[in-house]
Amino acid sequence: MVQIGYTMMTEQAGPRELVDHVVRAEEAGFDFSVTSDHYFPWLRSQGHSPYAWAVLGAAAQATSRIPLMTYVTCPTFRYHPAVVAQKAATVQLLSEGRFRLGLGSGENLNEHVVGGGWPSVDVRHEMFEEAVEIIRALFKGGHVNHRGTHFDVESARLWDLPDEAPPIGIAVSGEQSCELAGRLGDLVIATEPKAGLLEAFDRHGGQGKPRVGQLPVCYDPDRDTAVKRAHSQFRWFGSGWKVNSELPHPDSFEAATQFVTRDDVADSIPCGDDPDAFVEAVRPYAEAGFTEIALVQIGGESQPAYLDWSEKTLLPALRDAFG
Repeated sequence: MVQIGYTMMTEQAGPRELVDHVVRAEEAGFDFSVTSDHYFPWLRSQGHSPYAWAVLGAAAQATSRIPLMTYVTCPTFRYHPAVVAQKAATVQLLSEGRFRLGLGSGENLNEHVVGGGWPSVDVRHEMFEEAVEIIRALFKGGHVNHRGTHFDVESARLWDLPDEAPPIGIAVSGEQSCELAGRLGDLVIATEPKAGLLEAFDRHGGQGKPRVGQLPVCYDPDRDTAVKRAHSQFRWFGSGWKVNSELPHPDSFEAATQFVTRDDVADSIPCGDDPDAFVEAVRPYAEAGFTEIALVQIGGESQPAYLDWSEKTLLPALRDAFG
C-alpha cells in the first residue's frame, strides 16, 4: 500500500490559508501531510514564505488525525540544531505524536540570510551530520554539552519532551546523503523517483524504514490554465538539487529557468483534470519503492478546488491503482 500525502507549500500561500488547506486535506482523506520550510519562495510569482514552525503549531491544533512533517528543515544555518530539537519536541507534543522531523542540508536560497557564506557540499554534510547527532542527544533527555567542529552546545536541555521523540527523516540526492540517511535517519526523503537512491539507503542501514517521495501536480479543469500556472510558479523544479541548492535568490531562479518552456513543464508535471495522468505520474515512485508520496498542488489559490477534486476523484483513483 502506498500512502498519499498533501503538501503545505509555504512558498505559495499565507499562514492562515496553509492551515485552512491542511484541515481540508484531512477531511478529504489524505494519509499524511508535509510542510516546506523556506525563507524565500523559489520564484517571485509564488509570492509567500511564512514561518513554517508557527504554521505547524497552528496546524497541530486545527487538525486531529493527519500526520505532520517538515519537508525539509535545515538544522545548520538559520536554525541552530539545539533550537530545531526544541521546536520539534514542542510540535510533537502539540500534535499528540503526529509529527516527524524531516531534515536536509539546506539551500542557499534560504540559508544565506544569516550571512557566513555558503560552503561546499562536503562541509554542509559535515555540519548536517553533527547537527543530527545533537538533535538526537537532546531527544534522549538530560543536559547536553557539545564541542564540535561546527557547533557548540552549552548545557542544553529540552524541558518539555514527548514520550516518543519525533522520527527523523533525512533528505537524499546522492550516495553521500544516502549513507547519512541510512545510518542516522528513521526514514528517507527524496524528490525524484530514483530506485538507486533507495537501494543506496538500504545498503547503509535503511532496510525496512519508510521512504517518502514528493511530486508536483497542477490540477485545473482547464489544462492550458494548469500548464500556464505550473510554468509560472514551478519551472525551477526540474533543475535538480545540485543547481537548486546553490542559487541564492528568486531572481537567480528566474534567470536560470528563463529558457524553460511551457511544454517542458507539461512534460514533467501532470496538468489538468485527467486522474489517469496523475496516477501515471505517481507510478514511478511506487515502482521505485516509495511507501509514501506527497503531492504538491501548484498555486495557492487553487488549493480548495484541488482538494475537492482529490476527495471525489484523485484519491479514489490512486487507491485503486496503488492499494
